[in-house]
Amino acid sequence: MWLGIAAAGCFSGSLTAQTYNWRQLREKFEAANPAVRAGQLLVDESRAQEITAFLRPNPSLTASLDQLDPFSVNPYRPLGYTFPQISTSYLHERQHKRELRLESAKKGTAIASAQQDDLVRSMEFSLRTAFVQALQAKAVLELARENLAYYEKFLGVSRDRLAAGDIARVDLMRLELQRVQYETDVQTAEVNVRTAKIQLLAMLNDRTPVEKFDVTGVFEYSEVLTPLDEFRKLALDARPDLRVALQSVEKARTDHQLAVANSSTDPTFGLDVGRNPPIPSYFGVNVNIPLRIFDRNQGERERTAIDIRRAERLREAAMSQVLSDVDSAHATLGMNVSLLRRYKATYLDEAAKVRETVAFAYQRGGASLLDFLSAQNDYRMVRLSYLNLVGAYLTAAGQMNLAVGREVISAE
Repeated sequence: MWLGIAAAGCFSGSLTAQTYNWRQLREKFEAANPAVRAGQLLVDESRAQEITAFLRPNPSLTASLDQLDPFSVNPYRPLGYTFPQISTSYLHERQHKRELRLESAKKGTAIASAQQDDLVRSMEFSLRTAFVQALQAKAVLELARENLAYYEKFLGVSRDRLAAGDIARVDLMRLELQRVQYETDVQTAEVNVRTAKIQLLAMLNDRTPVEKFDVTGVFEYSEVLTPLDEFRKLALDARPDLRVALQSVEKARTDHQLAVANSSTDPTFGLDVGRNPPIPSYFGVNVNIPLRIFDRNQGERERTAIDIRRAERLREAAMSQVLSDVDSAHATLGMNVSLLRRYKATYLDEAAKVRETVAFAYQRGGASLLDFLSAQNDYRMVRLSYLNLVGAYLTAAGQMNLAVGREVISAE
């Protein structure tokens, strides 16, 4: 008996859907999405290159035996005139080449990190869009079920009126034919909810069945709209792609300094120790200085100087794009807020009142069937348009977050 109850409890618990809000969904996305994780590995690769950039040149060691005489007159002393020698050399880098390589590598890592932030920014916009679509599909499903329930109730009243002889059978048949539209709305909304959840699960790299996955959030708009200048300032401080452009200019300047340093001559210092009979032992020093007569790294110096100017132009283009994105998103937000205010203040209430008034009049013979069907359809379309506008507002809010580079309009 107890075993059966426990098994039933486990079975019912296994069917419970795991519900995520926006914050939980974003954390799971950042931890599980393959593209985000792969991008982070690129940052780790760039950090590893810093180690390579700061390595010192390896010294070289040479050991030799010269003047071997296996055909000597004295066969007992084939190594009597052997000349052993050990020498070592080391390349000394001048003009802070090693430090400049490290600085360039660190700036490359900073760029890779900013590019990763930009990847997360764009992918989180896609995630938020899918999240909003799921909330919108759930709201539309709720509306469709509400409309179907209202219509079912009205059909019940109409059947009573037919039994009482207040309406003709053909009017009831026309009302029942209209029911298919509301059933279709419910089924379509259910498919849209399922499709939105499947899209979210794919972005989360999650194999959870759709029936065990759900999202929750506030599907509403805010009438408070931050001024455009504030959004612009935030975007100039936070946009990772603009940060990439700024850091690319700094890296280009460092690379130019490194190219100039690489045009300098690096001497190689050597030391050798040997024995050369009849001299018991000796040591010597040497310096090898390349004569940079033809190759003074002219091409690389010119290329890096041009790259500085190119990076500066790209920085200007990135800044212009940031401001354009913010302006566009702000304009879309403002339009949606303006429309939603009118819907909330006027159209929703008027559509509900018109539907109730016409339904009341129809039930008492003061309005025609076509008037009722038109009023019911107007109510359905106005409510659906409102939900679509709220979805458009939340999508535009996500677009503003994308334009600014961080979450300035929360989805919670």
